[in-house]
Amino acid sequence: MTGLPTAETGGLRAVLVTITNKSDKTASYAVQVDFKNPDGKVVETRYVGKENLEPGKKAQPVVVSRQPAEPQLTAVLAKAQRY
Repeated sequence: MTGLPTAETGGLRAVLVTITNKSDKTASYAVQVDFKNPDGKVVETRYVGKENLEPGKKAQPVVVSRQPAEPQLTAVLAKAQRY
């Protein structure tokens, strides 16, 4: 995951999630990203994914938080699942 500048996201917190299919078969992926406040409490959970990703290919969906820009939030990869 890579954070995106708020200047590029309309002031919203956003991260670019890179999903790579390292298997030899087409697969689908679901990713859960939690946004935590400075106290470590999860204040928002967002989901992204990619269906039918071919072997060796990657996808880069963006996860956007709808929480206010302050306080500072930290994006954490909570779960990733291939199916």
